[in-house]
Amino acid sequence: DRDRLFPHLLPLWSRRQRKASVPMGKGGEQGGDSGEPAAQIRFYTWEEIQKHNLRTDKWLVIERKVYNVTKWANRHPGGQRVISHCAGEDATDAFQAFHINPTLVQKFLKPLLIGELAPGEPSQDRDKNSGSLPSLTLLLPVLLQSQLVEDFRTLRKTAEDMNLFRASPLFFSLYLGHIIAMEVLAWFMVSYFGTGWIATLILACILTTSQAQAGWLQHDFGHLSVFKKSSWNHIVHKFVIGHLKGASANWWNHRHFQHHAKPNIFRKDPDVNMLHIFVLGDTQPVEVRKSRENMEKYCLRGPGRVVVQIQELAPIYGKRKLKYLPYNHQHEYFFLSEYPPSLFPFPGMPLALPALTMSADQLLKSQLIPPFLRTLCSSPSCHTASHPSDGQTISLCLAVFPPLLIPVYFQIQIISTMIRRRFWADLAWAISYYLRYFITYIPFYGVLGSLCLLTFVRFLESHWFVWVTQMNHIPMEIDSEKHRDWLSSQMAATCNIEQSFFNDWFTGHLNFQIEHHLFPTMPRHNFWKVKPLVKSLCAKYGVQYEEKPLGKAFVDIVG
Repeated sequence: DRDRLFPHLLPLWSRRQRKASVPMGKGGEQGGDSGEPAAQIRFYTWEEIQKHNLRTDKWLVIERKVYNVTKWANRHPGGQRVISHCAGEDATDAFQAFHINPTLVQKFLKPLLIGELAPGEPSQDRDKNSGSLPSLTLLLPVLLQSQLVEDFRTLRKTAEDMNLFRASPLFFSLYLGHIIAMEVLAWFMVSYFGTGWIATLILACILTTSQAQAGWLQHDFGHLSVFKKSSWNHIVHKFVIGHLKGASANWWNHRHFQHHAKPNIFRKDPDVNMLHIFVLGDTQPVEVRKSRENMEKYCLRGPGRVVVQIQELAPIYGKRKLKYLPYNHQHEYFFLSEYPPSLFPFPGMPLALPALTMSADQLLKSQLIPPFLRTLCSSPSCHTASHPSDGQTISLCLAVFPPLLIPVYFQIQIISTMIRRRFWADLAWAISYYLRYFITYIPFYGVLGSLCLLTFVRFLESHWFVWVTQMNHIPMEIDSEKHRDWLSSQMAATCNIEQSFFNDWFTGHLNFQIEHHLFPTMPRHNFWKVKPLVKSLCAKYGVQYEEKPLGKAFVDIVG
């Protein structure tokens, strides 16, 4: 294909191939850690580069230069997974999107350089956009696809020239100030009005709002979109997410950057690895259905009962991804479920709950339910008069129970991560949050009352967080890797919510999800300025730009 498309380059290509036989010196394919200058430039084809996308062998391309990041990936400040997701691909746009000072980062890349793309090779890897864009034709010529990428990079340069990547100190100062003001207001509330039910409910709402808004603010600093220097962003990020929320900056970075690099891509985006609770997209439901059918081969049936052989099912669980819940009711239990999807509180549950093939009593007596959950579901409060024995009791218990436990489990999971991975600075900031909280509220509510108040606040915050963060992604395409260019991949996985003062504040400007995903380091108060440029580019190439009202976005999550 190369020779057919670029016949005039054949003589040059032959000379380059002969030169390529000369090794690059110590930097070469061994990882380039020596930093010694290369003796000779080596050229590679995409066919060769795409072979190096393994856990133990990672190459990537940035601005037509080929880098071997195998040994360096574990030292990557953004986490080794996010850089591994780009292995074997052109990572130029991802590199520009995540780094506020690419020139500074080049010093880390220079020792890793092993060559360049061959002159006859396109800048984008050959399979980009193969069957990718939903409304863009699948038959666009290679040159037109390349032009889309170039036009997007021109758009980014235009945004830089418009100073849209420059933050407003006043905006973020006022934003931080209104969060601190709510924290102070909450203390005055309980000090002046006491600990009655009404005062406590108002207090919980104030603290929930403060926590949610602090979550949006830490998101800004985590994306390096406030200060010009990365170090200042990192310091304030640790303060906001640690001291104001009691969480870990490193934990958040390593998880969230993967989401931005590969949004809505199974096994690469942590936010759609939700098989503990939900099946998403068009692919997972089919796989889960096959898994359930396979499970029937390992069931011993008797009159009115199903006994599952755990030991025999174990190999299928690992291979077939057989999971935990009656997914055909997920649109119902979504309303009362979860914080981040990977934090489901029953990690030891061995397999899917066959709630539609077993009666409630039989399921409660089986070994499929953890003892503490079996006790809870056996209580009278868990039963309903309309469906006393058809398995819906279990579904209702699982719908109501997770929100009561997840806020606690969420905190324990983050703290355990900080200890296990030795994020000591993050742990210190998180401890400062709990010290501040308990010193403030134990005098009014006592230890147990303060714990209950914190759990209730986390419960309310979890709903705010889940609805806002999922309304832009869950209704969009969710599938396996399509190897799209940066613009196409982000547009397929995101949509916008109509702008208003309330929507901007309520969502932390995540109603501009498209612009945020295209330009993660852009300060959020500038999204509305770049929006017309993005819409114009999408219209030029027929790329769908989806925007909807807030209410419809909520409905689409469960629709």
